[in-house]
Amino acid sequence: MTTEHFDLAVIGSGSGNSIITPDFDGKRVAIIERGTFGGTCLNVGCIPTKMFVYAGEVAEHIRSAARYGVDAHIDAIRWRDIRDRVFGRIDPISEGGKDYRVNGPNTTAYLGSARFTGSRALTVAVNGQDHDLTADQIVIATGSSPFIPDAIRDSGVTYYTNEDIMRINELPSRMVILGGGFIAAEFAHVFSALGVQISIVTRGAALLRQTDDDVSAAFTELAAKRWDLHPSAEVIAARQDAAGVTVDLTTGESVTGDILLVATGRQPNTPDLDLPAAGVATHPDGRVVVDEYGRTSAEGVWALGDVSSPYQLKHVANHEARVVAHNLAHPRELRSVDHRFVPSAVFTHPQLAGVGLTERQARDAGREVVTKTQKYGDVAYGWAMEDTTGFVKLVADRRTGELLGAHLMGPEASSLIQPLIQAMSFGLGVHQMARGQYWIHPALAEVIENALLGLEFGD
Repeated sequence: MTTEHFDLAVIGSGSGNSIITPDFDGKRVAIIERGTFGGTCLNVGCIPTKMFVYAGEVAEHIRSAARYGVDAHIDAIRWRDIRDRVFGRIDPISEGGKDYRVNGPNTTAYLGSARFTGSRALTVAVNGQDHDLTADQIVIATGSSPFIPDAIRDSGVTYYTNEDIMRINELPSRMVILGGGFIAAEFAHVFSALGVQISIVTRGAALLRQTDDDVSAAFTELAAKRWDLHPSAEVIAARQDAAGVTVDLTTGESVTGDILLVATGRQPNTPDLDLPAAGVATHPDGRVVVDEYGRTSAEGVWALGDVSSPYQLKHVANHEARVVAHNLAHPRELRSVDHRFVPSAVFTHPQLAGVGLTERQARDAGREVVTKTQKYGDVAYGWAMEDTTGFVKLVADRRTGELLGAHLMGPEASSLIQPLIQAMSFGLGVHQMARGQYWIHPALAEVIENALLGLEFGD
């Protein structure tokens, strides 16, 4: 068997695909993908889920229209039409990306599983046949996959994850969701908005515990009114019969649904890579260890995205890909990744968004903290929306006026937070941001302005 040599080999076709910039025109590049081309975000993550979220939001608006004096009702939820609208757009994009790499210039696509066999050496299994290759530079961008608790995996029950739940043929009447994080909250919103009864089982006492304590508590209170919550519980057994899937909990309760969705977190796709053969070090959780430039412990091997990053976020993976792409082509002008102000959003109902330190994190870091919580309903557009639950919480340094964190719960939180991200990223202090620009009246962004003005710094 001959060994093919490349200038660059990329394992993973999500954000890793964007590594192949014009800097590599005229060079030999291999891209390796064992799953669906395009990675998690395009196929089973960010993009399809938000398309489903939007459909759910439309349904919610219809149900709540009467509060504005508009009588409306939903005639039907056409699940297959909703599903097919989503994947009718996404699947061709995935196929088009694959075709471009298979048939495009200077790239060789290996649609199979890769494992290291030595320093910058790989074997790729494609349809039962091994292909050996070496490369001057290798980028590991294999992403992550759902974590399945042993009690579920060993039980033999049928379960779904984010990777297949969106393609089911019919809506169930009842769904049990394991997990209390971003994925669980988003799918609970989508399916409940479309008429499914939701039960959530989570180990924590509250949902979305990664967020600021006040946000987590407020969201959990709202969720308990909308969904059947089972907090502080773990699954000890699961079984399946004509009634559906039943999970037995450490609390002594049992919860049954027509289908079971497991959303208990994701783990890096490293076990099958045989990283020790290449001298690539990993963290205890399986993530690849990288330095500030994206380099691993093995010379000529780089990593980015969920497989190495502490942030399982597409915008972070894209940023890391841009940095690594530059560093691959300009080894004497290395750039470092910037993880200072990483924002996140949860497209549930209501939306959540956050950036920077939570109040607890700021206090634990020894900062002298001042906070302000501003309700959506305190500004004119909030009145127009009849919003009673949304709020903005800002965390600042009392001595310097520096904005340390911003945490939002309410409509359009994922968009409203952007000027706060910009302010933190470019060192714009609270006073400058509040009074150094116009704020459009009566736009919803006034809730940000009022929160900034409400921060009391004292003398």
